Amino acid sequence: MKDPIVPKMEKFKLFWRNCLFQTLLATLTMFAIILVLTIEHAVIISSLGSTVFLLFAMPRSATARPRNVIGGYLSALLSGSLCSSIPHPSLLHSIAVYSLAVGLSFAMMVVTRTEHPPAAGAALGIATKGFSPNTILTVALVAMMISLIHSFLKPILRDLTQSPMSR
Repeated sequence: MKDPIVPKMEKFKLFWRNCLFQTLLATLTMFAIILVLTIEHAVIISSLGSTVFLLFAMPRSATARPRNVIGGYLSALLSGSLCSSIPHPSLLHSIAVYSLAVGLSFAMMVVTRTEHPPAAGAALGIATKGFSPNTILTVALVAMMISLIHSFLKPILRDLTQSPMSR
């Protein structure tokens, strides 16, 4: 009788190789993003970090599709830019404007069927830091580049969210 543990151990070894490879890809991608954006854009960087996690840990997720990543960030950048132009002289006004930026990006993503949850953080980042053509262009280009990298590597990426021992 064949030992049932051996196939599971092979799956486990393959899982860890994939995990290390995809972690390295995610780390290098974030390194490049942080080189381009300054720490002043911490909210946007953390939003992009969530995107990188999604693309490399759950590469077949519906929200990891290029349409969702790029469309989600474009919605977020537009809503954040619009909301940053709304005067917010007090703390309460600021909270309302920042919340509106996230809510508007949420609605735009749902209506355009480009849902990408991490992008909502970019709307907040743009609303809090204010409109900057350089930041808008950089974030849009980064979203396109990581989507391109993801599309190119997708055939070799594995879903890392399920333990190989449970399959």
